[in-house]
Amino acid sequence: MPRPTVRTRPFGTIPTGEEVALWRLESPSGAYAEILTYGGILHALGVPDATGRTENVVLSLPSLDQYAEKSPYLGALIGRYANRIAHGRFTLDGAPHVVPVNDRGHALHGGPAGFDTRVWEATPRTDGDTAELRLHLHSPHGDMGFPGTLDVTATYLLDAHGTLALDCVATTDRPTILSLSNHAYFNLAADGGDILDHTLQIYGAAYLPVDRTGIPLGPITNVTGTPFDLTTPRPLRTGVLADDDQIRGAQGYDHCWVLTSRESVTPHRAARLATPDGARTMEVWTTAPGLQVYTANQLDGTLTDTAGHPLRRHGAVCLETQHLPDAPNRPAYPSPVLRPGTTGHRRTEFRFPRPTTPHAD
Repeated sequence: MPRPTVRTRPFGTIPTGEEVALWRLESPSGAYAEILTYGGILHALGVPDATGRTENVVLSLPSLDQYAEKSPYLGALIGRYANRIAHGRFTLDGAPHVVPVNDRGHALHGGPAGFDTRVWEATPRTDGDTAELRLHLHSPHGDMGFPGTLDVTATYLLDAHGTLALDCVATTDRPTILSLSNHAYFNLAADGGDILDHTLQIYGAAYLPVDRTGIPLGPITNVTGTPFDLTTPRPLRTGVLADDDQIRGAQGYDHCWVLTSRESVTPHRAARLATPDGARTMEVWTTAPGLQVYTANQLDGTLTDTAGHPLRRHGAVCLETQHLPDAPNRPAYPSPVLRPGTTGHRRTEFRFPRPTTPHAD
């Protein structure tokens, strides 16, 4: 029986002189994952369709320079705090903290020099029927204004069934806040078109309405009767193009669904995304309490992918497993606090159930 493999090749050098490598994990299922040590970026994810044809289902850029200078977080590992912290300020154990703002007066995805801009240390491994790439990052106390020296290990695992898992573990030497995520942009059709006819189901009945700058307005809100009711599968266009103030403000989905009341121990199903013909389906399983859905609303065609397709609005969807936005300032939300002597652990799995035949058009 074929075994998983791990290979690597150079991918360039960033201005600091640090060399960046591309690692390729290959599964006997025909699936593959390509990961950059720069930003821990998921550069490609090859998934077979119902006929066995494997195509890359995440948006990718052709060069390291484009990732470093122009990328809107394509495929990157996000930290220390995924999503937004209002005005870049929070208080922890009575002590105020200020982190750099980089999005409409708020701190987004860890600030302007977050984990997505770092070169991670990589260690490959094959274990039975799984190919692994372990990435490590040391973040000192005060990094981007966040308290605590943090050590993070993010492991990508590709198994014989084609499931890609991301397992993140972190420890700190003093109280801090933490929300790690991955920012892959998915288009399961892999055709350079939009994702408006993809169907999406979310296994959560509440979401967070936001203001025009992406900060939650307050209470967790039931999705019933709103364009955010994805408790059953719906084409994305029914929500993304809805006549609704929340949708108009974001130009699509850029909202967090509430999945659970706290970080769980084992993964639970969060979402199910499928192409219109059902030839590819992806399930997202996670231990995270929140799922940010972002329909690539700011892509404007100025970037092109590795196949030469312009990256346009609604050309992909991000399904970011994370803590809730601005949770450090919201005691009613699940707590993102990590303390010494404890281990922060988050696992997210991208599963690809394979139908035996494609659906008829």
